[in-house]
Amino acid sequence: MNYALVKTPIAPLYLQPKDRSELADEALCGWRVEILEELPGGWRKVRTHYRYTGFVPGDCLVPDCDVPDRWESLPKLAVTRFTADVLNAPKVQGGRVETLPRGAWVGSAGPANENGWVPVLLCDGRRGYTKESFLGPVVTSWDPARETELREAIVETAMTYLGCQYRWGGRTPLGIDCSGLCHQAYLMNGVLIHRDAHMEPEFSMKPIPRERLKRGDLLFFKGHVAIYLGEERFLHSTGKNGSDGVVINSLDPKAPDYREDLAKGILELGSIFVPDQRQEN
Repeated sequence: MNYALVKTPIAPLYLQPKDRSELADEALCGWRVEILEELPGGWRKVRTHYRYTGFVPGDCLVPDCDVPDRWESLPKLAVTRFTADVLNAPKVQGGRVETLPRGAWVGSAGPANENGWVPVLLCDGRRGYTKESFLGPVVTSWDPARETELREAIVETAMTYLGCQYRWGGRTPLGIDCSGLCHQAYLMNGVLIHRDAHMEPEFSMKPIPRERLKRGDLLFFKGHVAIYLGEERFLHSTGKNGSDGVVINSLDPKAPDYREDLAKGILELGSIFVPDQRQEN
């Protein structure tokens, strides 16, 4: 198989191999994608590690054969802040090498200094420094025995996108859609779910009855998905006028932020906490 790594902060996955076509998804710096097809104009048809496909401009990618050997051997860290500047010196006056969005990966190239600056390597070989507090571990597995902790971690991750604008196909603080929000909240906690607003049997999310719905589970509507917060409240990214991004709404008709259209339009409820689920991605 032919693989490449994303070298730009965000690589757009388009539905068609042309600029400004409909955005299907976004892959982030440091992520590996499988090259399915090379097309004229430098375009690549790719598949992500969570089995989503789209067309990416070739200049967003670095082929595996051109990735520095040191990148593979370094522990990987994920950006956990909205954005993180990578600078060419361990000080705020340093020149900007790159600005990475939440969820992007870097290689940890050494311990932090006394001021919290940590050396990092980007997948295309560029080096720099960022603050240790901007990074967290890349999580690739989950333990169903730690259900309460994982539910809270998923909700906490999702809540960090509160107030972000809605972007069709987006998955970063610069803009995110409904399934991108849910997918990213789970992905950063080691769980692979389907990228779109419905469940697929090969992923961890499975249907549950209403009485089993708990904090961190998902609500599925026609063409829309949200994260349940408990007490009839849910977090979602919506393009509805007046919301225009990640907001909290209620299923309770008595609540001031009640969304009647969604409350009456629930098609399915989903959870990863059902028997015999996969734990390794």
